[in-house]
This record gives sequence, structure tokens and C-alpha cells, in this order.
Amino acid sequence: MSDLFGAPTPLVGAPMAGGATTPALVRAVTAGGGFGFLAAGYRTAEAVAADLADLAATGTPCGVNLFVPGPHEIDEPTFRRYAREIAAEGEPYGLDLAAAAPVHDDDHWADKIDLLVRQPVPVVSFTFGLPDPAAVTALRRAGTRVLVTVTSADEARAALDLGADGLVAQGTEAGGHSGTHSPRRPAPPVSTRPLVRDVVAATGLPVVATGGVAGPDDVRDLLAAGATAVAVGTLLLRTDESGASRTHRDALADPARTGTVLTRAFTGRPARGLRNTFIDRYEASAPLGYPELHHLTRGMRAAAAAAGHPDRLHLWAGTGYRNATTGPATTVINRLTKTL
Repeated sequence: MSDLFGAPTPLVGAPMAGGATTPALVRAVTAGGGFGFLAAGYRTAEAVAADLADLAATGTPCGVNLFVPGPHEIDEPTFRRYAREIAAEGEPYGLDLAAAAPVHDDDHWADKIDLLVRQPVPVVSFTFGLPDPAAVTALRRAGTRVLVTVTSADEARAALDLGADGLVAQGTEAGGHSGTHSPRRPAPPVSTRPLVRDVVAATGLPVVATGGVAGPDDVRDLLAAGATAVAVGTLLLRTDESGASRTHRDALADPARTGTVLTRAFTGRPARGLRNTFIDRYEASAPLGYPELHHLTRGMRAAAAAAGHPDRLHLWAGTGYRNATTGPATTVINRLTKTL
């Protein structure tokens, strides 16, 4: 049983923002003996509250993941240059990307912190950096354990100094956005297993390992490396309870999709996904600039998903994507834990 989560097994359903994680998926992970997280990124406090109420109605505990707001990383001329460069990609959907204005927001940060202080959950995790100390103090006073996502031992030490109760060690194999605290100066990429060992040695805190999990052997190896729990995300994307689009699900099973790459072309922040035409065309010239580039391409990506156009869609996936299967998410959790 995990000291962090109180679940029967050391499996965690990773929070996948953008719609992939649903209350139904959290319930299924819990039914399999794991612990599920809601993804609060890109959502209002009201939408998060509705999901929490949905889970509370069935007595399902959960964690919540928040994106830490970052500084402006892109100037307007650079933004407009890239918007013009990718403009043709929006034309099939009636979108004038070249006319878009840069949008920098904090993803409803204060409202969501207030919500989670008023309606505490067992665990809140943070991605993209260190939360402000006041938020950590308020959440801990409410009885919530605080986790910080880290990609290096140095980031782990900073989280320890902040007073984090635990860490999420995200290896380079992980799908979706990198949790690096400094995308302009990221640490050298580290695989999940050695990262776990480094982070445990540097801090002594409980560590959730995430990245590259393809089967039960990976779970055992990461626990043996010192992890308290192991988070899985990509392996849940094709399950019955996933909110991932049909276009995304089908791409994960497409034999023509032969690998994953790190890209900033879609959102202006490094993220791992299946290689596609958009990445091939624009990665070399794509600037850093999150969330401005996320907002720039968001409408195009939604339209591409609806139209079944995978080459204009962010197909987030970790390196274990070939093992993502259809069927109930509970079956995936059971398969990963049956030999523990």
C-alpha cells in the first residue's frame, strides 16, 4: 500500500490534460486498486469542481494536477513569425492563424488553488515548476499532500526545500509535456529508472515514477529502483474510459507511426508525441513560448481531431505506446500489478 495514496497497489493513473483523463477513467483506475488523478490543466475551477462532485458521488478518492504558471517566453514578433509560418495548416478548417494574437494566461491558477483549499483532496501535484510557497502552505493546512514533478536531481532538491511531501520523477520517455522547470535550460534528458535513483538519493522523499511504462516488468523495475509508486498514462489512452479522441486512439495503433519525438511545435513547450507531418515541417523553426503557442494551435488541433486528421494533431504518447490496448482501464491496472 502506498503511503502517499492509501491505495491497495502502487499504480497511479497519470493526469492527462486536454480531455484524456475523465472521471470515469479515475473510477476505473481506483476499481483496479490504483489511485487516479484529475487533470486540471486547461480547465476552469468550475469544471474541476464538477468533476470532483462526480467522483464524490461514488465515493472515489482522487488527486488533482495543476500547471504552474510561467513567465512570458516569447515576444510578439517571434510569435507572429511562427503564426504566419503555420497559417496554411489552419486553412482547411477556416482558421486564420496568421491573424491570431498572443495569449498569455495563468490557467485560472488562483481560482483552482482556492477551490482545492475549500474542497481538499488527498493529493495535489504540480507540473511545469515550483508552486508559490503560499499555495503549498494553504494546501497542506487543508490536509492535502503536495507533490512536485521533477526531471532532474536539482529540481528535486528545490522541491524538497519548498516543503513538498513527495515528487513525481518524470523520465524522458514520458508522453505529453515535459515537467522541466526551465524549458530554455533543461537538464540533460534522463531515463526514468536512473532518474528515480538520483531523486531518491538526493531527497529521501517518496517518489512516483513516470515515463516509458510498457508492462509489468517496468513497474517492478521502477519500484526496485526506489519508487513508492508508478504512474501510467499512455497505456490508458485507448481504454473504454479514456476521453482521448478517436483520431488519437487510432494513431496509437497505426503501424505506420513508428516512433515518438520531443517537440515544441504544437504548444511552445517540449512534449513527447508520435512523429507526424506537422512536427516534421515546423519543429526546426518552432520557438519556445507556452502557453502562447498552445493557444495559437488549439483550434487547429481540435478541428483536426474532429476531422480525423492525425498529421495536424498533437498525438501525445510515451515510448511504451505500442502496448496501449483497448478495453476497460481496470484490466490495464490489473495486468500491470498482477505479479507484484
